[in-house]
Amino acid sequence: MSDAADPIAQRALAINLDRCVYGTFAEIGAGQEVARWFFSVGGAAGTVAKSMSAYDMQVSDAVYGKTQRYVSRERLERMLDHEYALVRERLRESRGESTRFFAFADTAAAKSHAGGSDWHAWMGMRFQHRPGGEAHDVILHVRLLDPSNARQQDALGRLGVNLVHACVHHAADPLRLVDALLDDIGRERLEIDWVGLCGPAYDALDNRLLALHLVRVGYTHAVLFDATGRPQLASELVRHRSVLVERGTFAPVTRFNLDMLARARAPFLADGPPPDPAGREPEPIVEIMEITTNNLRAPDDSGDADFLARVDLLAAVGKAVLVSDLGPFHRLADYLEKRKVSRTGIVLGVPLLEALFDESHYHDLGGGILEAFGRLFNHAVRLYVHPTRDLATGRTVGAAEVAVQPHLVHLLRHCLANGLVRPIPCGDAELDAHSSAEVRALLCAGDPAWRGLVDPAVARVIDATGYFGGRCDLPPASGG
Repeated sequence: MSDAADPIAQRALAINLDRCVYGTFAEIGAGQEVARWFFSVGGAAGTVAKSMSAYDMQVSDAVYGKTQRYVSRERLERMLDHEYALVRERLRESRGESTRFFAFADTAAAKSHAGGSDWHAWMGMRFQHRPGGEAHDVILHVRLLDPSNARQQDALGRLGVNLVHACVHHAADPLRLVDALLDDIGRERLEIDWVGLCGPAYDALDNRLLALHLVRVGYTHAVLFDATGRPQLASELVRHRSVLVERGTFAPVTRFNLDMLARARAPFLADGPPPDPAGREPEPIVEIMEITTNNLRAPDDSGDADFLARVDLLAAVGKAVLVSDLGPFHRLADYLEKRKVSRTGIVLGVPLLEALFDESHYHDLGGGILEAFGRLFNHAVRLYVHPTRDLATGRTVGAAEVAVQPHLVHLLRHCLANGLVRPIPCGDAELDAHSSAEVRALLCAGDPAWRGLVDPAVARVIDATGYFGGRCDLPPASGG
């Protein structure tokens, strides 16, 4: 930290020399990693009104009140509430007319001698845009990816300096603020998987756009929207839960998409743990519709309206949505395993299962398709395959009839025999599939038959918003 040429040190010094910015640093868990930067570069008296570390749990509870989890958004917000109120109460009369007060806080779990691998932190800053102004919050969740405690602490300290600097200099431009967070740190060291801005200046901001932006700039591989369409921290929603995922474009979601998920529920439940001896009900399954895309990597935001349209339509039918760039199935399994999912079911159709056995998808893996399947099924993952009707012959094609290369037949049989790939029971009358593309074609043609291919709740949202061309007086959203 003594290297004056380090850009992080330069940012910390610039804040120290800004006589208009003054506040408190409060840090729990990983020590005084952020405040240390401001002290080490000199001139900290210009920035730091107070610095504290309530490391002991009882001390932390005495200051901020009890919470169920110490590394949580709830704990962070209590820290910000307490510290910001104190700094304003104590200093408003003496310097409130010339000072932008702030409170910075973080609560972190880094690698320790006790073991564990859930290394993460909540970090936030409450601050004024101008002296005497209303308070605004920037809050984020970060996963620590470095292998050592010292490296994790260093990355956390650097992130904190960047957050303070971005809030001071880029508060009026939320996207630029977010883009600056990992400057001179490296995306291989930290994953920012949730961010939220609030306050009067951000009333018109849609935080869902910031969530999508995290995927676009590579800060995280996926963001999760709950069944109401709000961005949530994935690890909190799926931790120790059974998760049933269906992958698709859902542009828009069709009745058939929803039926596939519903038909997979019974075999997924049957594959679960035995009934509780005490008669307690198992936790409800978390059902997620995953939109896998690389379009978010584009430098502009042309695809944002399209993705938010899909989130809105899936929320209308009560489904959580994962927007990701995960691509291969084994990467999805890795992602969920790191978020402590107890077991995962992936719902797919026969065409997608055939693609899963296409070896050309695994050239980046030294072990090829065997490595991919090993990584996929290493995390209590099962595939639930919905049958289809062969349009040429009229016969039903299920998981056991999937066409694979002759040398992969034994691999398919192995997956079937060991319950890794499970057929979804389905009658002939339930095989007629209608795609999102068909719905969009009917919409564009003004044919009301599209309503029969989607859930009534989806139809109502399309009528009201014009998504995918549902209203001729509104520009159509693009389809996927």
